[in-house]
Amino acid sequence: MMFLIRIILGLLMLITLLSPSQVQAHRFAPSLFKMVETTQDDYNVVWKTPTEATSNTPLRPTWPVGCEIIRESPIAREGTGTISSWALACDQLGERGLIGQRLGVTGLAENQATAMVMLTLNDGRYYQGVVNADNPGFLVPATPSQTKVMSEYSVLGIEHIWGGVDHLMFVFGLLLLIGGGSRLLWTITAFTVGHSITLAVVILVSLDYSVSLIEFAIALSVFVLALELARGDTSDTKTNARNVFRRHPWWLAGGFGLLHGMGFAGALVEIGLPQNNVPLALLFFNVGIEIGQIAFVLLAIGAWWLIERSVTLRQLTISQKRLMPLPVYTLGGLSTMWCIERGLELFS
Repeated sequence: MMFLIRIILGLLMLITLLSPSQVQAHRFAPSLFKMVETTQDDYNVVWKTPTEATSNTPLRPTWPVGCEIIRESPIAREGTGTISSWALACDQLGERGLIGQRLGVTGLAENQATAMVMLTLNDGRYYQGVVNADNPGFLVPATPSQTKVMSEYSVLGIEHIWGGVDHLMFVFGLLLLIGGGSRLLWTITAFTVGHSITLAVVILVSLDYSVSLIEFAIALSVFVLALELARGDTSDTKTNARNVFRRHPWWLAGGFGLLHGMGFAGALVEIGLPQNNVPLALLFFNVGIEIGQIAFVLLAIGAWWLIERSVTLRQLTISQKRLMPLPVYTLGGLSTMWCIERGLELFS
């Protein structure tokens, strides 16, 4: 019981630190700057960025001054993002073309954002890089690097799981449901296996599905978990034949993990994948998700460890029974809000 109380207080502290925009919904929508060389020194450029901005400073792609816009298409709307496209002539760059030149995005610091830069040359070379506030430009090397694919997609996976409050709250609910010990390990492993399967299937098989429906189902999974927690840990819930969740929580985690994996896949499709390194990018994006997930669990436990040693906590007189409903109400309230929000989007 004390383990659960520790998790409760630690996670409640973390939840209160989340900004309102993070809590309201899960929308991992990275910006994508894609350049494809069509003929010698001619490029098609596609710029996709979220419609909802966090700053008055817009995100804009940048290319070398030696590239001239010869055609611009109207801005189009696609899902939660907007798409701009141009045709560039870069014949003034010389024989090396874009090699040694810098591609970038402005406004990253103001929007606290990252963007993926992808470049495909007509000789088959493919480049990609992640730009952020600290490194807003991507210097095009002579030879593509697989190491960058591994590191950058790991970082993107970590960013995704930490930007997806609904995913984290599901893990939070599993912590409350299971407590500590080997059952927690097996349950988290089942969740990992579940979302890894669908993440791979959707990407490698190009499975088509309704993103809005999956987002709604993910919110519903958190709501179902909150309902199970609301039933309480009593002798009836432990012995009730209908209560499969508490007796076999790995089925709950694995089954709903399949849904969450489709949500992860949707984010990865939005980012884009290197055409010659799809399995590697997929693997390390999933590695990043797992690193972020494990870090969240450890941080939750660590948060209690810090609070436990404070004078304020020693003086708390609130009973455990009064504390226990608080995280359940938090999960239930957030998941209900997400279900309504995403349900309206789904049926609109």
